[in-house]
Amino acid sequence: ECIWTDWIDVTYPDGSDRNSGDYETFENIWKKYPSWECAKVENISCRAEKFPSTSIADLGQKVECNVDVGLICNNKDQQIGGIIPMPVCLNYEISVCCTPNKPECLPTPSTASTTTSTASTTTSSVSPPISSTAPTSVPVETHSP
Repeated sequence: ECIWTDWIDVTYPDGSDRNSGDYETFENIWKKYPSWECAKVENISCRAEKFPSTSIADLGQKVECNVDVGLICNNKDQQIGGIIPMPVCLNYEISVCCTPNKPECLPTPSTASTTTSTASTTTSSVSPPISSTAPTSVPVETHSP
């Protein structure tokens, strides 16, 4: 069973560099928090920090958000217009539903297969609960202007 994390924000886009962007990738999260316990990301939700209730599609930004890498937003991929007048990435944050990296949560190899699961997994963006009582080992960072 996966557990939703708090919102994670480990990088901030540099608006003056076309080769910059916002990179909330799992690689960057593990660099900043080496003890982050997430064995497998099952689902992901991405949002703009300043526009938490607006979908990324409605923001008009080209953003990659998936369970394989996390979130990637490149300044060079943005167009002038949309919700902000400059062609730069907004600051994004992600929440992931992950299987904790604990022995009791990991699938155990089985020598005899007795059942076959037909459940399908989805990678669509599902909003996590607004408030969470589940503990997380990743602190939420805030950026002030």
